[in-house]
Amino acid sequence: MAVDLTRRNFLAMTAVALASPWLWAAKEHKISTVPADLDHILLGVSDLDKGIEWFEKRSGVRAAVGGVHPGRGTRNALLALGPRRYLEIIAPDPQQAGTPASKEYWAARLTSLQEPRLIGWAAHTDDLAAIARNAAAASIATDEPRDGSRARPDGKVLRWKSFGLKDDRDGLLPFFIEWGRDTVHPSQDAPTGCKLLSFIAESPQAEQVSSDAHSLGLEFAVRRGQAPLFLARISGKKGEFEIS
Repeated sequence: MAVDLTRRNFLAMTAVALASPWLWAAKEHKISTVPADLDHILLGVSDLDKGIEWFEKRSGVRAAVGGVHPGRGTRNALLALGPRRYLEIIAPDPQQAGTPASKEYWAARLTSLQEPRLIGWAAHTDDLAAIARNAAAASIATDEPRDGSRARPDGKVLRWKSFGLKDDRDGLLPFFIEWGRDTVHPSQDAPTGCKLLSFIAESPQAEQVSSDAHSLGLEFAVRRGQAPLFLARISGKKGEFEIS
């Protein structure tokens, strides 16, 4: 009897397969587990200088201070993870403490972190409106697009537009970013020496996260786990290591 293997069913089966301890233990990174549209991953820290040191000890690469997010309450440091992708170490900005910006979602969340933690990721697009249409067609509610900017230490301002999802499945689904046409992508001038080998998620609702990701045009590996979290494997000057 023929089996009707739809795309949605295939993704659900993939999520179940990724949940297998045997598959993960047996050199899981033979499977391509870096989303093609991944722009950057966010490593949240409560103190930027300590976060830079923490990552340098593991990788042998020191992230460069990127600048501040005016009105958002945060600042960051960056390093490249390969062509057109990078790691953003993001922390509260002391200069914006006590202002309305310090109560922004990211700033407030970062302040409470006890240790560095992967807290999210961004998917890049050249057509933010098309992503919004795909989300609406799949009945996935999105936030309103907002303009973003960051002033680099050299005074150059990077600009972008982005939006997130109203239900990002406990933070596992990305926000979407469209970089300004006159903005140099951060990966192009960030410190090099690291490469992202894999980036996957764990979730008690792995099949649902995979299904939503597919509806948004993403291929994102998710395996079943007890709690929502990210796992990233990176190669650096000191060899391979994993962060979560």
